[in-house]
Amino acid sequence: MSEITNLTAKEINAGLVSKKFKATEVMQAFLSQIESHDGELNAFISLNEKAMDQAQAVDQKLAKGEDIGILGGVPVAVKDMLCTNGLKTTAGSKMLENFIPPYSATVVNRLEKSGAIVIGKCNQDEFAMGSSNETSFFGNCKNPWNTEFVPGGSSGGSAAAVAARMAPISIGTDTGGSIRQPASFCGVVGVKPTYGRVSRYGIVAFASSLDQAGPLSRTIEDSSLVLESICGYDEFDSTTSKEKVESWSSSTENVSLKGLKVGLPKEYFQDSIDPDVEKAVESAKKNLESMGCEFVEVSIPHTKYSVPIYYIIATSEASSNLARYDGVRFGHRSNFSEKPAADLLDFYCRNRGEGFGAEVKRRISLGTFTLSSGYYDAYYNKACQVRNLLRQDFVSAFKQCDVILSPVTTTPAFKIGERISDPITMYKNDIFTTSTNLAGLPGLSLPTSLSKDGLPIGIQLTASHFEETKLLGVARALEKMTSFEGRPSNV
Repeated sequence: MSEITNLTAKEINAGLVSKKFKATEVMQAFLSQIESHDGELNAFISLNEKAMDQAQAVDQKLAKGEDIGILGGVPVAVKDMLCTNGLKTTAGSKMLENFIPPYSATVVNRLEKSGAIVIGKCNQDEFAMGSSNETSFFGNCKNPWNTEFVPGGSSGGSAAAVAARMAPISIGTDTGGSIRQPASFCGVVGVKPTYGRVSRYGIVAFASSLDQAGPLSRTIEDSSLVLESICGYDEFDSTTSKEKVESWSSSTENVSLKGLKVGLPKEYFQDSIDPDVEKAVESAKKNLESMGCEFVEVSIPHTKYSVPIYYIIATSEASSNLARYDGVRFGHRSNFSEKPAADLLDFYCRNRGEGFGAEVKRRISLGTFTLSSGYYDAYYNKACQVRNLLRQDFVSAFKQCDVILSPVTTTPAFKIGERISDPITMYKNDIFTTSTNLAGLPGLSLPTSLSKDGLPIGIQLTASHFEETKLLGVARALEKMTSFEGRPSNV
């Protein structure tokens, strides 16, 4: 069984088609892995009780010689930010502790159409607000490489599940780095597609102009397969693009990087970066150079404002989006039988006060302030203007280069409890990732090495809008050169 859990999604699907093993055997192997390790890691909030039945249905299709799809029989772990019909969806919050949606997100529907089976829902920072998975109502998720350290956030459970071989692929969401940062901390691949590539329908909204779902996996090929399944126009989300979805798993197989121009933003290397992170980037540069890449220095001057404008725009949109959670139609409702509400305001305050955690309250308060009368122009409107300047910086930079290479974070994973009481330090951790979301660009984290403490480190690649083919091609070539095959010793 342990041999199965070490296979990639592509290998699992191929093994099923060749009848090397059954879908029920695959599902049982991963469920056993979850049973063995999740008690310590806390990567899952809930499991799909129908997963084995769905695996049996795949076996029946195979017995009849029917096509099971490119992800047929492959278990997928889904961040608890995505609605799943009949399966609890909490967003990591007490506010939605018992919410069971009557429909599934488009991403989930498309995965299932490709044959994948949802094995369970992954732990996350509450409403995706956090960079360490420490704000979850359901407790900390821990890093499989060292359980004293955070797995990153907000998609920490999704990254930890893949790293610990509890699922071959998973889905996360990325608003300011929430796929790429935990991917780097847990030693897996994490891809944030171009804004509009993936439908947001059925994803619990945090910041609507920034949110984007994407895959976490152990290989670029697996992430490409997932992207082929979930990308594309959706009539239920007017922001989705009709841009063609390529066969990335095959088109990026043997890409020549000779003459490819790699941009190095001078502003990204001025901040204090951990020596191990610097070494990882330098090693990636050497590997890219050996494959014929050329390096050019580019400038993204407004990147110094990326964290401030991100936290103005994201919190403002969160303030608006989370206003719907009032305990009237759904969501946490206080026990008013013991102490009746004095009035409507008291009713709302008690529901929301009990239902939301400290970080969510902090961000709602900040967002409400920046949208309030007299401050809207000074804060939110000004942030949107600077955001457009930042986007133009990237447009100019990509006239000089094909992809941009940078760190994902300033440090490897940090210890649980080390930064949770210092939100400013925590926010600064997003310096290299937020600008990608603000500009709507595709980006990914690729594991390359281990720190002196034995923790994974990823490097970040970013491409221009809808240039996933180029992004994945470069990443796949670098992946082959790097040959990162590390796995946590206890799984």
